[in-house]
Amino acid sequence: MMDTENSFTSDAGQNTRAKGASGEDAAIEYLLSKGFEILTRNFRVKVGEIDCIARDKDGTLVFVEVKSSRTTVCGHPFSWITPAKQRTLAKVARWYLSKENIKSGACRFDAIAICNGKIEHLKNCFLVG
Repeated sequence: MMDTENSFTSDAGQNTRAKGASGEDAAIEYLLSKGFEILTRNFRVKVGEIDCIARDKDGTLVFVEVKSSRTTVCGHPFSWITPAKQRTLAKVARWYLSKENIKSGACRFDAIAICNGKIEHLKNCFLVG
């Protein structure tokens, strides 16, 4: 299921890291507006990072990857979440679950794309076996 909103503006003069942070800020605002509880941002371990970890209104633990771009010249931002990136996100999620001693409960991986001034939210963007 995908939600779309037209509420993000980007500064073309920003460096890549600043653009990423700006996109993540917009994604956090979007998630909060949809009733999510933000548990942590930029959770980093030696194998990688997850942009945001949140809890949905129904209690589901959600690992969120945020991708942003001004254009789709290099493809849609969702297409940048490659199988290798998915494996990395799954490893980082396992670290988080272990660190927080979470042994049961629903969780999923979502993606938020910010492109051409639109925010798109793709729930359950990939499954982990």
